[in-house]
Amino acid sequence: MDALAKDRNLIGANELDLQPVQKPSRDEAMEAVRTLIAWAGDDPRREGLIDTPKRVIEAFGEWFEGYGLDPSKELERIFEDVQGYDDIVMLRDIEVESHCEHHMAPFLGKAYVAYMPTNKVVGISKLARVVEIFSRRLQTQETLTQQIADAITDNLKPAGVAVLIDAKHECMTTRGVHHRHVSTLTTQFTGVFKTDRALQDRFITFCNRP
Repeated sequence: MDALAKDRNLIGANELDLQPVQKPSRDEAMEAVRTLIAWAGDDPRREGLIDTPKRVIEAFGEWFEGYGLDPSKELERIFEDVQGYDDIVMLRDIEVESHCEHHMAPFLGKAYVAYMPTNKVVGISKLARVVEIFSRRLQTQETLTQQIADAITDNLKPAGVAVLIDAKHECMTTRGVHHRHVSTLTTQFTGVFKTDRALQDRFITFCNRP
């Protein structure tokens, strides 16, 4: 094959890589589940498994609904009358239910999210909703932590943001090394939470408070 032909093939491959992934139909998704059941060694035609493909894709629709949602929309409605409030706004113990992008196994835990407002705040339920939207995608915990901090920073323009996630990964507890009691901690600090160690320590103290 000459160099020009190689270049053309490379261009074609690159163009193919840039094409958006087409979402399979419901029937194609259920057939994929049947294939996995058969690969695992069972018979997808067995009575107990007949409706499993339907249940699995319905569960996937719930677990991964975050792909169809925009966290920025949750942060659009802000309140500027804060009566001079200029201290931490924090939510603790936000449930995290996500799936590892490497094994598609669940990881479950808690998120702690804080920001230092400037001249506007957002409804506190919206912060929990942002965590939920990003969690309901295939994730790594590190990326999830960063995405939450970025969304709050980009939309609220606060003086700083702090995010901590503490989660257990079933790809580690139910397979591989089988360490059932190990949790993973990730943090992200921006603005004053990154530069002011005392403020960062306050956030960590709030996270650990009973």
